[in-house]
Amino acid sequence: MAERHYGPEFGFKTRAVHTGNDVDKDTGAIKRPITMGNCYELPYDPTHLNWSSADKALYTRNGGVNQKYLQQKIAALEGTEDSVVLASGVAALSGIFFTFLKAGDHVVTSKVTYIAVYRLLTEHLKNKYGIEATLVDTSDPEAVRAAIRPNTKLIHIETPGNPTIGISDIAAIAKIAHEKGILFSVDNTFASPYLQRPAELGADLTVESLTKYINGHGDALGGAVSGKKELLDQIRLQAMVNLGGAISPFNAWLIMRGAVTLPLRMRQHSESALAVAKYLKDSPAVRFVAYPGLESDPGHATAAKQMKNGYSGMIAFGLKGDTDAHNRFVSYLRVITSAVSLGHDESLIVLIGADDERQYLYPEKFHGGFFRFSVGLEDTQDIIGDIDQALRKAGF
Repeated sequence: MAERHYGPEFGFKTRAVHTGNDVDKDTGAIKRPITMGNCYELPYDPTHLNWSSADKALYTRNGGVNQKYLQQKIAALEGTEDSVVLASGVAALSGIFFTFLKAGDHVVTSKVTYIAVYRLLTEHLKNKYGIEATLVDTSDPEAVRAAIRPNTKLIHIETPGNPTIGISDIAAIAKIAHEKGILFSVDNTFASPYLQRPAELGADLTVESLTKYINGHGDALGGAVSGKKELLDQIRLQAMVNLGGAISPFNAWLIMRGAVTLPLRMRQHSESALAVAKYLKDSPAVRFVAYPGLESDPGHATAAKQMKNGYSGMIAFGLKGDTDAHNRFVSYLRVITSAVSLGHDESLIVLIGADDERQYLYPEKFHGGFFRFSVGLEDTQDIIGDIDQALRKAGF
């Protein structure tokens, strides 16, 4: 039987189920097996091979078969020519920065970003290589335009942003970047390709922490960069082969399995999060709520334009109390777990303290401490009921 391909003529759910999967030729199993070998048989005459090539299965650091299958699926879901899958979301981000930046270059990035991006761009790359970064409020495209310098080589944004759930206009920033001939990357982790596909809005590169929504089960690490093959081939060579950021076959297989239910999970995450956000907005104990699905949210109009099928499961909110009051509330939760990740099947909450090192970058309403809340797949009323009982026990 010929290998089956599922292109854009098929719907998203069909691609999520079938792309990258096929009947195993050795056993007849209808699921791809986990191939744990770290090397592959060489041809009769191997002397012509490029030992750093990622085009042929030679050594799993150069790319394994489970990675290849997952890359096919991610590219199909993102609507891009190609994808490279790496060991973690941070490996994917580092892959972009290491591949496309050099000493003396300049980056414009969202002033509120994942902590690893903040440290990479404002500390490590700056101190080691003299790469400078300007952090701006990317919800304002004109602030991005104003920050561009003659040596700006990359604009990198997150939308929704981590941890304040800010929204940036992908299409507007893509237009600015391409007018100036600047590479444009978007971290799409909080949305996933089911809700938002940056490539369709003009992004050159889309980053996903596969650890989060695409895997969805809290049991595997992975990251992906998607875009044109000519860009991805450079990341493969520099960030995967030469820096060793390869994903393990087992993690690739687990994420492949998790991605099948992505559209179903994202619908439920989004539906529950909207209900929870509305509950929090009406609670007298709550200081503020940030969720793009609320019509009152400053990012709602932009999110409604570029996000489809929902607004994801990520909420930020603060209580009318000090740090101890926030911690007391968490101690009474029974359904929701206090943990740092997101996009899992279970609801996860983490307190961002008032002394957070990036406090000065957050909008004023976030000062004083707040929660980043990943709404899970439990019954919606159980999630709301858990928050309600914890607030009452904590004295709110």
